[in-house]
Amino acid sequence: MKQISELPERKIVGRKIKVLIVDDSALARKKLTEILNSDPEIEVISTAADPYIAVQKIKRNLPDVITLDLEMPRMNGLGFLKRIMEQRPMPVVVISSHAPEGSFKAMRAFELGALEVICKPKLMSGIDLREFQTIACDAVKASFRAKVSVFSGEKKSEKGLHKAAADRGLADKLKIRTKKLVVVGASTGGTVAIENFLTRLPENFPGIVIVQHMPPHFTYLFADRLDKKCNVQVKEAKNGDIVVPGCAFIAPGDQHVLVKFNGKHYYLEVKKGPLVNRHRPSVDVLFRSAARYVGKNAIGVIMTGMGDDGAKAMLEMKQAGAQTIAQDEESCVVFGMPREAIRLGAVDKVVPLDQMVEAVVSFL
Repeated sequence: MKQISELPERKIVGRKIKVLIVDDSALARKKLTEILNSDPEIEVISTAADPYIAVQKIKRNLPDVITLDLEMPRMNGLGFLKRIMEQRPMPVVVISSHAPEGSFKAMRAFELGALEVICKPKLMSGIDLREFQTIACDAVKASFRAKVSVFSGEKKSEKGLHKAAADRGLADKLKIRTKKLVVVGASTGGTVAIENFLTRLPENFPGIVIVQHMPPHFTYLFADRLDKKCNVQVKEAKNGDIVVPGCAFIAPGDQHVLVKFNGKHYYLEVKKGPLVNRHRPSVDVLFRSAARYVGKNAIGVIMTGMGDDGAKAMLEMKQAGAQTIAQDEESCVVFGMPREAIRLGAVDKVVPLDQMVEAVVSFL
C-alpha cells in the first residue's frame, strides 16, 4: 500500500463537503451515497470497496471526510484507521453494525482517532433509514468542522488500566455533604473530554449524569472502560437508578435520560422517544429535567460538540438558579455546543478542559 503520508495536502474547494465512502458492501455504498448526497452541504465524490482502493481514491480525489466500515477484506477498518491517523490525519466517521461484538471495535476506533461512530441499520430501508439519514449527515458535518490530531501511539490495554490517583485536596474540600448534582453534555470529541474530566475526580465527588451522543451498545462499553480508570464508579444509566455521590451515570445510546426528585433522592428516568434536537439521547432533555427537578442544586457542564443541543436547556438551568460551565474553544474538538450556550447567555464560566474539575468544585 502506498504511504498515505505521500499524498498531497487536503484542500477545501467549494461549498460542499467532499466525502469518500469506504465499505465492502455494494448496497451500503449505494445507499450511503444517496443518503449523504441528499444533504445540500455534502457531496460523495467517490467510493472504495477496501482500504487499498481507498488510498488511491484519497490521492486522486482529496476528500474532506472519510466514512469507514470496520469489516472489510484485505485490511480491516481499524488497521486502515490507525494508518491514516499516524501518517495523514483526516476526519473519519466510522459506520458500524448493531452487533455487540462490533461495539468493541467501534470503541477502539474512538481511541485511534475516529471523530464519530454511528450504527449502520441492519436493513438499509424503512423508518430506520430516516433517522439514520439525519445522524449520518450530521456526523459528516461535525467531523468536517472538527480538529483532527495525529495518533500518538498505543494506549495501555484494559489489563493495564488502574484507578487514577485521588486528588487529596479535592477530596478534603468535598468532605462536607452536598446536595449538588452535576449534569454533563457532550458530542463530537466528547469521549476524550469526559474521560479527562472523570479521571480527575475523587471518589466522594457529587453524583454526575452524562449525555454523550453515542449509539446503542457503545455506551455500556464506554462506561465500563471508564469505570476501570476512575475513582468514581461509572455505569450506564438504567431506569430508576438513584443518583448518589461517587457515581457517574452515562445515558444509554438511543435512549433519553432525565433526572427527577422523589422527595428524598434524585433518580433517573430512562426512556425511548423521538429525536430531540436531532439526537437521542439529547443533552436538552437531561438539562431541562435538571432545571425543573434540581434547580439551584444543579451544576451544568457543556463540552465539545457540533450544533446547539443543550444550549437552550442550559439557559433554563441558569434561570432556575443552577451554575453553568462551558468548555473553551481552544480545548474543544468542535466548539458548536459551548458556543451556542455562551451566545444565549447561559454560561457562568468558560474554562479549558483541564480546569473543568476546579471550576465545578468552585461551585460546590
